[in-house]
Amino acid sequence: MSEMGILLLVLLAGAGLAYLWYTKIIARRNTALEALSSIDVQLRKRHDLIPNLVAMAKRFMTHERELLDRLTEQRAKAAEPYSRNDPRAIERHLADEQALQSSLVRVLAVAENYPDLKSDRTVMEVQAGLEEVEGHIAAARRFYNAAVTDLNNSVQIFPGNIIAGWAKVEPMPYFELEETAMRAPVDVGALMDKP
Repeated sequence: MSEMGILLLVLLAGAGLAYLWYTKIIARRNTALEALSSIDVQLRKRHDLIPNLVAMAKRFMTHERELLDRLTEQRAKAAEPYSRNDPRAIERHLADEQALQSSLVRVLAVAENYPDLKSDRTVMEVQAGLEEVEGHIAAARRFYNAAVTDLNNSVQIFPGNIIAGWAKVEPMPYFELEETAMRAPVDVGALMDKP
């Protein structure tokens, strides 16, 4: 075999490997985007339950208007459309969802101080629905984070980083719990002392 033939064979093998790596990166990005869609479905279910909770809570929690208004505002912000192709937009969207989750936890913690609210059948149904949705969100979060780990490893390790640059595929953000939400319990006493 001539030198030209060997060079051509090496170039074809290199192009073939680059193509295989490219398809691997694109497949992993698509898996991560599919997982993000699964999270969004569950988040929409949570968004749909929040107005019912707020409406019921307003009947009983007359001194907690600010807390309920903040929850409503954060729900509206989290429900805003975002670009699924922009990792920074995804990161902002996930941060908005974390803020919404924190507000929701605060409202539910404060609701514990209102026996009439806690015992209302509709509120109990909404709370049960929220607990179910939160379980689905946690499962979707695990799937998404696993898919993002696979994608990020593919685009950050050589030669994937070069091919990802050509394909304009960037690492995606993880959907993590806020550090404060994982470590610090809600101080209901401090919330109740607010004017």
